Amino acid sequence: MKALAYLNKYFVKYKWYLILGTLFTIISNLFGIIPAQLVRYALDLVRETLDIYYLFDGAAIQSSIYEVFTNSILLYGLLILAMALLKGFFLFLVRQTIIVMSRHIEYDLKNDIYEHYQTLSMSFYRKHNTGDLMARISEDVSKVRMYVGPSIMYGINLIVLFILVISYMVSVNAKLTFYVLLPLPLLSVSIYVVNSIIIKRSEEIQRQLSALSTYVQEAFSGIRVIKAFVQEKYSIGNFQKETEDFKEKSLNLTKVDALFFPIIMLLVGLSNVLVVYVGGQEIINGNLTPGNITEFILYVNMLTWPVMALGWTTSQIQRAAASQVRINEFLDEKTTLTSTKNLTPEIKGGIHFENVSFLYPDSGIRAIQHFDLDIKPGESVAILGTTGSGKSTLANLICRLYDPTEGTIYLDGVPMKDYDVQYLRRQMGYVPQDVFLFSDSIANNVKFGAGDLPFDKVEQAVKDADLYQNIVEFPQGFDTRLGERGVTLSGGQKQRLSIARAIARDPRILILDDCLSAVDTNTENIILNNLKKIMKDRTSVIISHRVSSAKLADRIIMLDDGVIVEKGTHEELIEKNGAYKELYEKQLVMEEEV
Repeated sequence: MKALAYLNKYFVKYKWYLILGTLFTIISNLFGIIPAQLVRYALDLVRETLDIYYLFDGAAIQSSIYEVFTNSILLYGLLILAMALLKGFFLFLVRQTIIVMSRHIEYDLKNDIYEHYQTLSMSFYRKHNTGDLMARISEDVSKVRMYVGPSIMYGINLIVLFILVISYMVSVNAKLTFYVLLPLPLLSVSIYVVNSIIIKRSEEIQRQLSALSTYVQEAFSGIRVIKAFVQEKYSIGNFQKETEDFKEKSLNLTKVDALFFPIIMLLVGLSNVLVVYVGGQEIINGNLTPGNITEFILYVNMLTWPVMALGWTTSQIQRAAASQVRINEFLDEKTTLTSTKNLTPEIKGGIHFENVSFLYPDSGIRAIQHFDLDIKPGESVAILGTTGSGKSTLANLICRLYDPTEGTIYLDGVPMKDYDVQYLRRQMGYVPQDVFLFSDSIANNVKFGAGDLPFDKVEQAVKDADLYQNIVEFPQGFDTRLGERGVTLSGGQKQRLSIARAIARDPRILILDDCLSAVDTNTENIILNNLKKIMKDRTSVIISHRVSSAKLADRIIMLDDGVIVEKGTHEELIEKNGAYKELYEKQLVMEEEV
């Protein structure tokens, strides 16, 4: 229950649902136990009236006795029917309070988890796969809802019914009550043993479900690759292995769950036998009436469903606890990308790296080593290097998606850590190397992060990215909805739309992370010429492995294995006759061959 203690704040928030639900449960159970007493009165009335009825056999009064007797039985029957209707009405109210409360808690918990996901750093997402994240916010939360809803409802019902029924049974005959409840300790031990197995197997199922969700998500995301390499059968085979494992784990849990019903019915049957045997002796001794025995049998059977629900409820609580442990693992994750000062001054765009090193926490790869660089406000700097040289890591550090392992990054002379994180990122236009577009209209993708942007601004951003002509040729133009991850567009069109999205927000700092790799040389020249006026008076960082992308930069940095090997203007680097010139000549030859 330690893990489930996290949910207490939601119970406090929706306390009136819980209080009213408990009250309605008490009232419904009161109307549930009264019929058993009415049955006892009716049976005792029958036994007593029959003796009197036969005593006046043949007399005129016998018909009057019969009429009074039938009217009394009818009255008892109507009262039992009324009690059943009232019980049903209050059970409806119980569900309208406790089950509704569980849906509110489910809604809040999902939103809290999703909101917490948004605060976590990129290193968290590098360590955890999407399928696992999805499983915890969907499957695990659903299991928790079964605890805060049906499990609590049945649990309250069990407690209330036990208190009402057992206290009344004791008041009627303590000896018979003792024998009726004798099997309960055995039941408790059985439930404890079975549920110890259930919680272990529930955790295994949840872990396997996460793995299954991850596999399916990856298969659908990479469906093009699967089809291109004709690996459909291989993919299906792997999926069947995962589902087979899930099926086996689910069946193992079901086998344990199946023990509950037979154990409970055996113990309930034993209680009925004890009621009849011990109760019969009490009738012989004159301590009870046959009506009392019938009443006790009704009470025993009345307790059957709550006792059965005890097993189910305990199982659901154990599953919910296992799921909440998994949820708490992520909720306990705290981002290090915070700020104590939360500064929000006007940003000019001066960036200074001072002895910066960065080590990826999940892989241990050192991407940047003792990096020093000073970028003046409004200056454009190109960072070139081969794959794996640390270029994209610098972009992530500037956007503060990561913090340096060593050293400090300054923005306008102030440590970047002192700025409000959200405010800082709003000043930046970032075009990532791995383009991601949302399943929305083209216009909304351009406006993403820029607020309520006027259409003329959207149109201008698209024109600057050399995508306008492509969009107007689409039947629905700017209202064209993109498929998942922008699958409707080609690779070059996706990159250009990503550029339009970055420049539409009019950022103080523009970061282009190898964003022209999927466009041809002619399109690249058009975009770069358009960017020339956009980059004016704003700090720009152009990251690329192509020399042609660096032609607009005021300075060029050559990076290799996280270390600056050369820096200067294009002309200065050509004169040095080093790594830059070698890369320049090699790419020049390749373009001429094309």
